[in-house]
Amino acid sequence: MSKSFFHWSSGKDAALALYHAQQSNSVKIDRLVTTINGHHNRVTMHGLRTELLVEQANALGLPLNLVQLPAQPNMQEYEEIISKTYQELYKQGYHQCGFGDIFLEDLRSYREKEMQPISCYFPLWKRDTTQLVQEFEDLDFKAVIISLNANLLDKSFLGRSIDRELLRDLPSNVDPCGENGEFHTFCYDGPIFKKAISFNHGDATLRTYPTPNNSEEKPTGFWFLDLIPSN
Repeated sequence: MSKSFFHWSSGKDAALALYHAQQSNSVKIDRLVTTINGHHNRVTMHGLRTELLVEQANALGLPLNLVQLPAQPNMQEYEEIISKTYQELYKQGYHQCGFGDIFLEDLRSYREKEMQPISCYFPLWKRDTTQLVQEFEDLDFKAVIISLNANLLDKSFLGRSIDRELLRDLPSNVDPCGENGEFHTFCYDGPIFKKAISFNHGDATLRTYPTPNNSEEKPTGFWFLDLIPSN
């Protein structure tokens, strides 16, 4: 059986995908890899403090590789840094990597090309996203929304739990799992955790990002909820 690592985002999809991977007899995951913004010391896209990410890895009982990115890396910088990380892992005998992606074909193709010669697997691929949220709750996983697209969701969704009640309240144009980037989450408990992670809600911050290629589309605003370790 090949050594495998998991591309860990710190959110619900990664947690559920890792759960299914660990239930499988075909892979054995013994390491997590997460990209962080080295300038802000937070998980990229999610805005989670690195301290809580490390607590996650400890609760999961898996070593964690932190891949530090610049504050605002361009695509070339990102690919050079991540490629170096994958090459080093491949030399260490890691020939497989798991992801929590669900249905974005272009993202999957990009990952499979980017990862060569490491093979990729996607435990949640093409699963119905409403059913995934229901399964997540039924397995007693716990997660909260920590960042969201302000153009699609109201600030009041920050801090909401991932459960059936959320499914009822989400607008029809938002995927139940936020697979299109509508929101991101922090998973703090569940069947793969040795213990729950304690935290408090901090401040909410709105950040605005320019549209790609200076297009005339409305800039995208993202709300971020700061989670503070309570241990």
